[in-house]
Amino acid sequence: MFAVFRFARKPLRGILVFLTATLALAACQPVGNGPSINTRAAVPVALLVPSGSGQSGDEVLAQGLEAAARLAIADLDGIEIDLRVYSTAGNPEMAAQAAKQAVGDGAKIILGPVYAQSANAAGLAVASRGVNVLSFSNNTDIAGGNVFVMGPTFENTANRLVGYAARSGRSQMMVLHDQNVAGQVGAAAVQAAALRNGAQIVAVDSYEFSQNGVVQAIPRIADTVRATKATALLMTADSAGALPLVTQLLVDNRISPETIQFIGLTRWDIPASNLALPGVQGGWFALPDPGLNAQFSNRYQAAYGSAPHPIAGLAYDGIAAIGALVTQGKSDALTKAALTQGAGFVGVNGIFRLMPDGTNERGLAVAEIRDNQVFVIDPAPRNFGGIGF
Repeated sequence: MFAVFRFARKPLRGILVFLTATLALAACQPVGNGPSINTRAAVPVALLVPSGSGQSGDEVLAQGLEAAARLAIADLDGIEIDLRVYSTAGNPEMAAQAAKQAVGDGAKIILGPVYAQSANAAGLAVASRGVNVLSFSNNTDIAGGNVFVMGPTFENTANRLVGYAARSGRSQMMVLHDQNVAGQVGAAAVQAAALRNGAQIVAVDSYEFSQNGVVQAIPRIADTVRATKATALLMTADSAGALPLVTQLLVDNRISPETIQFIGLTRWDIPASNLALPGVQGGWFALPDPGLNAQFSNRYQAAYGSAPHPIAGLAYDGIAAIGALVTQGKSDALTKAALTQGAGFVGVNGIFRLMPDGTNERGLAVAEIRDNQVFVIDPAPRNFGGIGF
């Protein structure tokens, strides 16, 4: 499908060695039903990517995912992966067809697709064959059965940030969200995280997802912040949407991180130009382990001459997890029970584990923006007994 990428073999040894060692802790755990594999031969793995849609962004994403997956394969020590790439055109029907073809071709596990509807369709198409789907989606509505979501979820991010804020004395929280699906999901995630972490939601407010909607709502929202005396304001806005305007207008209405802790459920450091926004100075957000993420980015840059796509690391993580499981030499290495062993994995974005309900947990760092720069104020945990879990 795509040309085979050429690169120098300089594996991310620290990541893969630690991952394998982690899995050794769970090697004796029982596993359930699922596909049987021959660990002494190359393991057939299907990668479903959104190429063929006619959208340039999908083509770039597809190439980035395949490049990262092949990078991970090159970094495996003594494990052979037979990677087979299938196009979905970002379409659920084609994703279902691709999944069926992949399993018919012998695939024992599927990585991808990216988009939620396509991932759901792929999972349904091969459920009767007992093949698991490690999708790159972050939509937990499709998780469950044989479908896992690998992407960072609002639930995971909210739990990390709310837990840290509560332990830091900022347990009186107000939620501010966009009036759209993502905003509503994010707001619900914060409220659930507050219950788990002993925090109190003192107010929930929102704004119409438009420039005029934000402008009209902010004075009322500022009054609510002052009236409730909230110590933290958790926002669902992202940089491609309302974040720049919301934070600036809050500051203009005398609500700033100097008076209440701004906390974002999205990446406030992407794009890098965000870091210069006056309204985000002093704000907190969560991000993957910066050290491991930088190591992957440098490795990818050296191999391919460009920076990785923001979600390309999910493909690397998927291959690395498969490789570590296969290392155990068991025929049931890719069953649901094996994939959800509690010790988890270490990938290019830090520790992660797949949950029996199809969701995931990822170890995230908490960062603060100061002087247009990102400073980690609470490092990402290195195991699932650490802070935030």
